[in-house]
Amino acid sequence: MAAIRLGGHGFPVGSDDPYAFARAHRAFGYSAAYVPASLIGADAQTLASWEKAFSEQDVTLAEVGIWRNLIDPDPVKRRAELDYAAQCLALADAVGARCAVSFIGSFAHGTRHGLDARNLGPQAIDAAVETVRYLIDTVKPKRAKFALEMMQATVPDSADSYLELIRAVDRPEFAAHLDPVNLVMTPRTYFDTGGLIRECFQKLGPWIVSCHAKDITLHETAALHLDEVQIGDGNLDYRTYLTELARLPDVPLLLEHLKPEEYALARDRVFGFGDVAGVSFVHRP
Repeated sequence: MAAIRLGGHGFPVGSDDPYAFARAHRAFGYSAAYVPASLIGADAQTLASWEKAFSEQDVTLAEVGIWRNLIDPDPVKRRAELDYAAQCLALADAVGARCAVSFIGSFAHGTRHGLDARNLGPQAIDAAVETVRYLIDTVKPKRAKFALEMMQATVPDSADSYLELIRAVDRPEFAAHLDPVNLVMTPRTYFDTGGLIRECFQKLGPWIVSCHAKDITLHETAALHLDEVQIGDGNLDYRTYLTELARLPDVPLLLEHLKPEEYALARDRVFGFGDVAGVSFVHRP
């Protein structure tokens, strides 16, 4: 099995220098990193310095986050979001990151991924295929992939719907992103997250380029209520998650959605789950 590359936030840097930033990742025990979207528009020399700095520290540049509504019903807003997404994909390609990733968005006005019944219908599939093809064909990335994060109320919302998109888009530059917490939507799934995780890796493994790490808990209330929580405080089967991830070659795992002071605990808990599962990591503090 491959050693896992863990990344995230949570450490002081005190400098915009990419070499200092890369060293801070390595000192914190990370071997993967988010690429700041603030680098959009940077000159070629600056981008080359970022790639070189992280390569020297053996820290993989994992992903550029887009997180915009790429199917916004307002054509002017959608054009702006697509332009931004194209810049993010170009940035990922320029620095040698694994991918640029986004959710697809929503047909609901004034939201990023707001609830709307159309988000799960054939109209959304068609819009996603059109959007992904447009971004890939416009940017023509040579190294980075474009990926969508599976979400609870927008397509793709399952491994099967992601496979449907991959086949429909028909572009080798389209890859898969995995955050299993986003797919925990029923008590049956909640109590068998290991089965969910194995299904995702079985069906999407060849396309997965980056993963997110968080945790989830189900509350005992009359109406179903799920919350994100600190890693280890929820029910996600991290032993299975890390074991399946380690079967893939060099796919980064990134911590997210925590306060700065919470990342060290999340990191240590992931390392602890790895120790129990017999999984190694590229770097540790």
